[in-house]
Amino acid sequence: MYAILDIESTGGKYNQEGIMEIAIHRFDGHKVVDKFISLVNPEREIQAFVTKLTGINNKMLRTAPKFHEVAKRIIEITENAVLVAHNAQFDYRILRTEFRRLGYDFQRKTLCTVDLSQQLIPEAESHSLGKLVRSLGIAVSDRHRANGDALATLKLFKLLLAKDVDKSIIKSVIREETHGELSPRQLDIIESLPTETGIYYMHDKDGEIIFLGKSKNIKRKANQHFISPGKLGRSLQKETKKISFELTGSELVAHLKEYQEIKKNKPKYNKPSKFKGKYYGVYPQQDENSLLVLRHEKANGQSDRISSFGTLKASKNFISKIGIHDIPASERPERIEEIQSKYSIQNRNMLLMDKGRDIGEKSVVFIKNGRLQGVGFIELNHQINNITILESLITPMESDSNTTFIIESYLRQKHRVKIIELNHNLERA
Repeated sequence: MYAILDIESTGGKYNQEGIMEIAIHRFDGHKVVDKFISLVNPEREIQAFVTKLTGINNKMLRTAPKFHEVAKRIIEITENAVLVAHNAQFDYRILRTEFRRLGYDFQRKTLCTVDLSQQLIPEAESHSLGKLVRSLGIAVSDRHRANGDALATLKLFKLLLAKDVDKSIIKSVIREETHGELSPRQLDIIESLPTETGIYYMHDKDGEIIFLGKSKNIKRKANQHFISPGKLGRSLQKETKKISFELTGSELVAHLKEYQEIKKNKPKYNKPSKFKGKYYGVYPQQDENSLLVLRHEKANGQSDRISSFGTLKASKNFISKIGIHDIPASERPERIEEIQSKYSIQNRNMLLMDKGRDIGEKSVVFIKNGRLQGVGFIELNHQINNITILESLITPMESDSNTTFIIESYLRQKHRVKIIELNHNLERA
């Protein structure tokens, strides 16, 4: 659990500042479950430059509650949560100073989104909150007001969680949560999981990922592990102390993330990919009568691939289903081109837009020159119309024959994926 925090202070000498506005969003890693937003009477003058920056003046705060009147609410909403703030050292110091004046020792674990963004978005020109969210195309209102900046930090933190392929953030939090505590019952673990599409991570007592998987229904899949009598099931039942998850909305994004993160994290109970890069492809060729036909061959980088398959049988079935031999010779080139546009990513610059995690959000899979670049989530059209913003939002992924197979298989399964051809200059992509 996280408490996304922003404080607007009066300014003044070090450790003599007071809080004049505070916003806290209690965030479970996926949605906000509680929030507290309030002006605060700091019982001291506001520095002139602070009023100019925030628009908050002394008159506005005369009838606002004093800190001691909101202190209990702050304790409650941050209890058992990690404080997350942009420049967390500042906000946490100010908050502790106010509690110290009341004779209370306020202590919480903290995460700083400045530090995290420097690690996970090192290419950003600036890591200040305003410039960083602007470069990411994140819509922000009420800058330099507590709730506006807290919401901006929340959106940034969600992006950072998605970019954290090593899962170092969640592992460190789980390590702190489980230290010295009895593990919850497996029934409690299962009940806390969603019935939505995404990735789930099974952690041991040290927070390390011992198994990860994808599912359209995370709760059901995790429950299957806990009731399985097999060797894997027994091991997971014995060692799992926590299950975290990441919603993706899209099954395609879940499949790609599962493949990439197993390679990256190497959980001890996950097996490597069963395909090991050996695939079949379906290609247009001319037969002995110079007629255009479809042939299946082992995929070895040939051009004009229509789609890739894991088995010879699957490629044969596809050719039979397409029925190209029943189409007049004059119509075959156009039909094959149409099929390629639906099922092949070869040599294309494109976005595959799919379901997102929330209403109003879409997932995107970014492909350049026929190779997977990464996945991400967008809310606004300008985030895909601006290639620089798009690059910043994407979590980079390695491209290989397995990712090509995953993507092209998904396209054949009649999912409602919107294909957006990118005609931008992609030199910097």
